[in-house]
Amino acid sequence: MLDPELLERITARRAELDEREELLAKELAEVRAERDELAVAERVFERVSEQFADERASAAPMPGQVGGRAVMLIPHRTSGVEETTLPPDYQRILAAVRQAAGPVMARQVGDALGIDVSGRSKLEPLRGKRVRLVDRGWLRKLPDGRFTTRL
Repeated sequence: MLDPELLERITARRAELDEREELLAKELAEVRAERDELAVAERVFERVSEQFADERASAAPMPGQVGGRAVMLIPHRTSGVEETTLPPDYQRILAAVRQAAGPVMARQVGDALGIDVSGRSKLEPLRGKRVRLVDRGWLRKLPDGRFTTRL
């Protein structure tokens, strides 16, 4: 005959293991669900990254040709690109905007640089240079048409 105490211990242990199995099954289901969510997030991240890369590539200006070599006259502002890589007239525009007490209009920049801005034909080239500096990340254009330096 089996020892009743031993039978009781076996039954209790089986109940403990059943309970633990149930907890582990629940935890495993949670882990699998989270892994599935991560896989979806990873796919979304990859798609968005590819879209941004495609948009940046299509928005990036084509480099010019100088002496048969491709060069970008106005480079994009990045952490490794210094302001000194800009042509001198663009450097002067940046300096004039930086020295202003606040956001400036094209006429104010022209005055600071000593450029005759009395006529539209003299003002437009300056405005175009400032727009290029905005497109490349060197300046920021405000909704009211004034320009300021980037932080």
